[in-house]
Amino acid sequence: MELTKDRYRAGGVDLLEVAAQFGTPLYVYDTDKIRSQYLSLVRSFPDVDLKIKYACKANTNLSLLRFLRSIGAGLDAVSMEEVELGLLAGFAPAEILFTPNGVSFEEIRRGVQAGVVVNIDNLSTLEQFGNEFADRYPCCIRLNPHILAGGNTHIQTGHIDSKFGISIHQLRHIERIVKSYRLRINGLHIHTGSEILDASVFLRVAELLFEAAGQFPDLEFIDFGSGFKVAYKEGDVVTDLEELGRDMSARFREFCQAYGRPLQLWFEPGKYLVSESGLLLVRANVVKQTLATVFVGVDSGQNHLIRPMFYDAYHRIVNLSNPAGKPRVYTVVGYICETDTFGLDRRLNEVREGDVLAICNAGAYGFAMSNNYNSRLRPAEVLIYKEKAYLARKREVLDDLLRNQVEVPL
Repeated sequence: MELTKDRYRAGGVDLLEVAAQFGTPLYVYDTDKIRSQYLSLVRSFPDVDLKIKYACKANTNLSLLRFLRSIGAGLDAVSMEEVELGLLAGFAPAEILFTPNGVSFEEIRRGVQAGVVVNIDNLSTLEQFGNEFADRYPCCIRLNPHILAGGNTHIQTGHIDSKFGISIHQLRHIERIVKSYRLRINGLHIHTGSEILDASVFLRVAELLFEAAGQFPDLEFIDFGSGFKVAYKEGDVVTDLEELGRDMSARFREFCQAYGRPLQLWFEPGKYLVSESGLLLVRANVVKQTLATVFVGVDSGQNHLIRPMFYDAYHRIVNLSNPAGKPRVYTVVGYICETDTFGLDRRLNEVREGDVLAICNAGAYGFAMSNNYNSRLRPAEVLIYKEKAYLARKREVLDDLLRNQVEVPL
C-alpha cells in the first residue's frame, strides 16, 4: 500500500474506490506483492533445485491459489479439504504436499488415493502406512527437532512439547519400521514454526536433516518448512533471506554431493507469501470518548480477524479517508460482544465516523480463521490483478448462516 497525492493505492488501485464499489468490511489482496515475495525467495537460493510449496492454511481463496500456481508455486496442505481445493485450483497431485496432524488413517488413505505427496508425523501412522501400502506408495516423514526457534511461542512447532512431528531422538525406531515394511521414504521434513529471526535456526535444522538423510537412500527432496519473519510495523526485524539463501544453498550443495545425487530443496511459506499483500478495509461506525480512552468502533471484529486477540499480533492501522488529518491516539475495537481490540493506543490521522481504515498484514490467517460468532456474516474478498480489482468471494448473507440448519418439529 502506498500513498500518492493523498490517496492510498494497492496494486495501482485506489483503495477508497474499492471500498465504495464492494463495501466494507472487505479483504483485499494485491497479487503484485505476492509475486514480488515469491520471486525474492526464489532468487535468494541460487544454484539449487528449489521448490516453493505455498502453505495454503494461510489463505485458501481459490483465485489466490490459482494465481500462486500460475507463478510457479506448489502447495502445502494440512487437510484433505485443502488438498481438494488445491486440485480444483489446478495443482497437479504431485505438486501437493499433504501434512495432516492427528487425523484418522482414513484421511491418509484419501491422500494416497488423490496421488499427493503424503507426509507422516507419528510412529503409529507410519506403521499403519507400511502395513497397508508397503513399498507400493512412498511417503515423507516429518521430524521434530526439539528446537525452540524464538519469537511468538504460540506459533512454534518444533519444541519438545509440540504435538507435531516424530522426535529426532526416535530416528532408530523410524528406521526399524521403514526396514520392516520396506517403505520408500521420498522426503524428510521439519517445520519449527513461524517468525524465525535467526537464520542460524534453519542451518541447525539442516544439519539434523542431513545427518538423518544418510539412513534413507530413496530421498527425492528435503523440506525445511518455513517461518520467515515479515514486517508488521516500521523497524521490524525480518529474516535475512539473502544471508540464509547464500549459506543454506552452499551447505545443501555440499550435502547433495556427499549423498551421491542432487535432491530438491523445499520450503513451504504461507505468511511470507501472502501476509503483506492483504488489507482488511473497515469503516468507523462510532468514535466514542470515555474518561480514559478514545475508541474507534468499526464494522468488523474478531470474527473477521482474530490474530490480534488470539496471538497478541500487531497489525498496523491506517486511516485511508483522512491521510492529512492531525494525528490522535485511538483504540480501535470491533463490534463483537467480546473484548476484540484490533489496536491499543494507536496514533492515527484523526478518525471521523464513516472513515475507512485499513488493517494491514491481513493476507494470512485472516479470512482463513474467520467465523460467524454473534451470527455476524463473513466479508467479501477482492483480488487486485494487473491494476484491476476483482471480486473473489461474495459477502455472506443470512441464508449462508441458515443453509445447513434443519428445522426440528417442536
